[in-house]
Amino acid sequence: MNRRRAFTLVELLVVIAIIGILIALLLPAVQAAREAARRSQCTNNLKQLGLALHNYHDTYKKFPPRKQESHVGYSNRHSGFISLLPFFEQGAMYDRIKAGDATYGPFGPTAWTGWAPWDVAPGVLVCPTSGSQWTYAVNYAFSVGDTVTNNNGATTVRGLFAYRDGIGMEKIGDGTSNTIAMSEHIITSFGLGANLGKIGVKEGTATGFTGLATNPQQCLAAGAGGSYVDPAVVKGRVGWRWTDGQIEKIGFTTILPPNAPSCIDGTNANGDGTNTIMPPNSFHPGGVNALMADGSVTFVSETIDTGNLSLPTVNDGNSPYGVWGALGSKRGGEAVSLQ
Repeated sequence: MNRRRAFTLVELLVVIAIIGILIALLLPAVQAAREAARRSQCTNNLKQLGLALHNYHDTYKKFPPRKQESHVGYSNRHSGFISLLPFFEQGAMYDRIKAGDATYGPFGPTAWTGWAPWDVAPGVLVCPTSGSQWTYAVNYAFSVGDTVTNNNGATTVRGLFAYRDGIGMEKIGDGTSNTIAMSEHIITSFGLGANLGKIGVKEGTATGFTGLATNPQQCLAAGAGGSYVDPAVVKGRVGWRWTDGQIEKIGFTTILPPNAPSCIDGTNANGDGTNTIMPPNSFHPGGVNALMADGSVTFVSETIDTGNLSLPTVNDGNSPYGVWGALGSKRGGEAVSLQ
């Protein structure tokens, strides 16, 4: 009788080694495919938001402001996403907000107050790479351009989205295909609070600065090797609520490049600065997705030209911050393009 020949130990080890090599070869491809799918979904979300912006503009002849008052007053600081709800198939949610309830009147409470319509962000506002535990957080943001001085409360900024006043396309002198409208940011993981250094520059905002408008370079110096440098005091409120129109929640600047540090003047406990540098950021390798004012979506590299970051911001004319600054200004006289 012939006995079946079994694997020898050496043969078994060879098979295991081959399987390990195959896994090592295939895993990066699988991860790349997953990231491509996530990036595609993120791009589609921005395209939907671009369509919503254009439909809003067709109706009101202007884009919505980034931050606006309601019937209660300035302190509500409701975000532009609330105005856009009917234009990305969330009309029922908008009607509920508009009606209010027994506790709060029409358009509800302040934007940071817990309220059922506030507490879950519409799906189009969440990027698949987010991984956030906060249901009311948002991954997309409006551009204020290369403005720093009072960019949280100014009714006029060099970008497309200011406080209270919407901007019409006729004011986009540089062309809609050359002007950035929206991008993305990572939702911070530790909520309200302060931490000293050793926090990734994508995970919070450094506070306690003075003179950011005259020297943005100091914000870049706050981060080294992808983390804030001790003893930077960092607040974790980026993207905190989709309903809150503060820049730290739903805005970004085009001064420091994507994935760079973000900073505010002063030491506000909530990370709400008057003068703010807030680059977009993402988990996509190498940069961020960006929505242009014409509705197209493109990818912006974190190595994009940013000109001279030691120069002060300007109110008129060409941006000192290279191609990135020019893309943020709506009528700076620089018709640059990423295409």
